[in-house]
Amino acid sequence: MRRHLKQGWWLTGQHFFIVIVLFLYELLWGFFLYRTIDSIVTPLLQRYPGAEAGEDAVRLFLTEAQFQLMKTDLIHPYLWLFATLLAGRMLITPLVNAGLFYSLHASESEGGTRFLAGIRAAWKPVMLLYFLEVALTIVPGIWLVPRLYDALIASDTLAELSASALPLAGGWFAGAVLLHLLFLAMQFGAVTGKGALGGLGEAAKKLLPFAGISLLMWAIGLLLSLTAASVSMLWAGLLALILHQGFHFVRTIMKVWTVAAQFAAWQSNEAKEG
Repeated sequence: MRRHLKQGWWLTGQHFFIVIVLFLYELLWGFFLYRTIDSIVTPLLQRYPGAEAGEDAVRLFLTEAQFQLMKTDLIHPYLWLFATLLAGRMLITPLVNAGLFYSLHASESEGGTRFLAGIRAAWKPVMLLYFLEVALTIVPGIWLVPRLYDALIASDTLAELSASALPLAGGWFAGAVLLHLLFLAMQFGAVTGKGALGGLGEAAKKLLPFAGISLLMWAIGLLLSLTAASVSMLWAGLLALILHQGFHFVRTIMKVWTVAAQFAAWQSNEAKEG
């Protein structure tokens, strides 16, 4: 596992230009999303009655808001807007994945990065597998979400809610993680020429190391996120702002390192058999 971490880190260094591009993409996406939400929420909050207006004014404001949301089409343009943003994000993500995965594969034999060439060469199978993964992840939610909602309504305490909802939600989450790893292996196979089934077969031969390196990298990323959040809360001010903005870059590095380490673990299967 340590070898995969080192190999993934080396691949991340080889693709530092892609790290910068992805960081700028995430930064611009976050800024645009923030400005969009701010343009919607701020005018609504400006109409919120202050504390001096009394409880009756607050109750009237909430009743009016509920009526407009449930009985009018006020929210429809916003729903369409966010659906468009989500669709755009879902179209861009597999393109980025195709370029990155292909470049990781090509770096060992050709050197340098092949991000744009990877998009041109592998975007179709990667996009197909990505949307198939999304669909298979969402389908159980059609059955699960109503039951989670019923559990929320029927539970009187947090303990009751946890006892009834956590097994369902935990099972869905675990299934989604396993599904992601399997489809990730298939995307690796698609960009390396082995095909989706060939990539799945390579991962199945050593599923535990492949899953182990994934869980380890996710745990490291979560630990860094919690640390950054804790420091931001303790040291409010300019330092917290700098740390918050800088952490976006660290998070991008962690994303690329995670994928690179996963690819190294997956690639080692074929190397050992060759």
